[in-house]
Parts: sequence; structure tokens; C-alpha cells
Amino acid sequence: MNKTREILFIAGTDTEVGKTFITQALINALLHCEEQVVGLKPVASGAELEAGEWRNEDGLKIHELSKKSPGFEQISYSDINPLCFEPAIAPHIAAQEAGVELSIAELNRLLKFPDSEHLLVEGAGGWLTPLNDTETYADWVEQKRMDVILVIGMKLGCLNHAMLTVRDIERRGLKLRGWVANFVFGDMNRSEQNLDWLKKNISAPCLGVVSKQEGADYEKASELLDLKALL
Repeated sequence: MNKTREILFIAGTDTEVGKTFITQALINALLHCEEQVVGLKPVASGAELEAGEWRNEDGLKIHELSKKSPGFEQISYSDINPLCFEPAIAPHIAAQEAGVELSIAELNRLLKFPDSEHLLVEGAGGWLTPLNDTETYADWVEQKRMDVILVIGMKLGCLNHAMLTVRDIERRGLKLRGWVANFVFGDMNRSEQNLDWLKKNISAPCLGVVSKQEGADYEKASELLDLKALL
């Protein structure tokens, strides 16, 4: 029998900060702890037509790993990524161009949460990415009362981006379970001082620090993650 289901939302301080990579690393780490885990990417833009449906590169990565979880070997791509659009642009614009409604109601209608011990739901872009003219991804996370893991893209300006995101998460009454410092852009000037400041100013635990070199291998990155806050 499955344990009580836990749903964690993987947010980013910006687009292209490595949310998918960290989601892969988290799934891999949980699988190695013999935990049942499925990753979801509800909305994705930037896709190619494959087997008669639009499929996104990041969605495919999460799909392949999720199929390694016991009981989910046959999970379909559309179960992982039900809203997928061809152009690599902001999802709400891609949806408009495709004539598709992108909204909280549509997310709730199309996305079925699998009955897994752990569900990792990867967002799109940054924390406040729009779904439409009035709703954001964060509004949906708030409605679902998901706990959050924040991926911080370590670069100049990341302290501001991180704290703006953290404060909005807290303002909504959501729990930040932890954060990952991802050096996806390479070395950062005064990296240790920046990391030290984040650790002092974010009350949630740092789950790991991933260098650009380690960012080439999610299995190696998964070994750097501290899962005590998640297990």
C-alpha cells in the first residue's frame, strides 16, 4: 500500500535555471532510497511532434525517469505533460496561439495526480509565470496547497530573485521545504559569500549545491542532495 501521498512543486527563480535537471536528480535520489516517485510537468512549450502528439524535451526526461518507479512502468507521456505546445515561448502565449485555454481550471481538469508516495511537479519558467491574463502558476500551487522546492540559478542578481520568490511563497502561506543552489551558468564571482548569505536569509534548508560540471550528470548531482527534509 502506498504511503500518504506528498506533492512537491519544483519552482525556479527564473527560466533556464535547471528545474528539470534538479527534478531529475531528486527523482533519482528518491528512487535510490527505494521510494516510489513520479515527476510531472503539467505545462511545457517548445516541442516536437512524436507518435502523433507534441512532446517536450524536458517532459520526456521526466517521463523516462518516472517509468523507473515501481508500478508506473506504463505511465503515458500525456499523464506527465498534458499541456504541451510547439513554439518555445511563454506558455500562455503559446496556448493562445494554439487556441487552447490555459487556466487553473484546465490544469485541474487535465492533470491527474498519480497515487504515488512522492509527486514532484515541475513548473514552467519562474514562480509567477502567467497562465493567462489573470492567473499565474503560483496561484495554482496556492490553490493546491503544495509544498515548494526552489531551484536558485546562481548568477549575479540571484539574491534578489531568490528573496522575492521566497517572500511570495511565504505570503501565500505555503511551506518552502528546501532550496537547491544550481550553478547552471558556471562559476559565480564570490560564490561562497553569496551562498552564505542565502543560507542565513532563507529559513528553509539548503538541499544541495550543484556546480556546472556536476550539472552535466543528474545521477552525480543526485548524490549531492540531502533528502532528510523530504523523507
